[in-house]
Amino acid sequence: MKIAIVIGVRPEFIKMAPFIKLCQEKKIEHYVIHTGQHYSDEMDKQFFKDFNLDAPDYVLDTHSTSTPIQIAKMITGMEDILLKNKPDIVLVYGDSNSALGPALACAKMGISIGHVEAGLRSFDRSMPEEINRVVVDHMSDFLFAPTEICKKNLQNEGINSNRIFVTGNTVVDSIFYIKDIAKNTSKILDSLKLHSGEFSILTLHRPSNVDDEIKLNEILKSLDLL
Repeated sequence: MKIAIVIGVRPEFIKMAPFIKLCQEKKIEHYVIHTGQHYSDEMDKQFFKDFNLDAPDYVLDTHSTSTPIQIAKMITGMEDILLKNKPDIVLVYGDSNSALGPALACAKMGISIGHVEAGLRSFDRSMPEEINRVVVDHMSDFLFAPTEICKKNLQNEGINSNRIFVTGNTVVDSIFYIKDIAKNTSKILDSLKLHSGEFSILTLHRPSNVDDEIKLNEILKSLDLL
């Protein structure tokens, strides 16, 4: 079996790294396609370096453009690669444009799609990610759900249970894989003059949270950060 693994944004680099490493160890025929959605060194190359991953086999030029154009570039770029390599299945991850665009290409070309992290729902259709994950789920042939709740979400939407597999979340595998590497190589605590157990980390990135000043302040106040 030949597997094409599609990644394009920071969480996908992290969460698919253990699966890519497993394919290498088990000598499973595969190739990695990077959609180019995240492309700066800090959001791209650094993660390949940290997880000891080889450079992607293919990199699409889709960055710095509007969402519709970006998705269209992914579809056309994927078509060229898939016609040349003819994988048995294409794995996409999560809810980004890098999942939607490649999945659309595969659906139109009759190539099997596997959706890793299937069945997550916010039930908020104003979120672009919610639209992406719902559409990808309903196009996919194999849905790899991280939890039983995700499986139930898919069943409630009429997706056949035979296509759903509860696998757990690959981010757990990523943590186990990277923790010893980070412990032995990271200098971040020293550089920030921090001590283990004496701080917390908060990341906020969704536009719905950080672009609305009132909502952002409410979040920070709820955490006693204001």
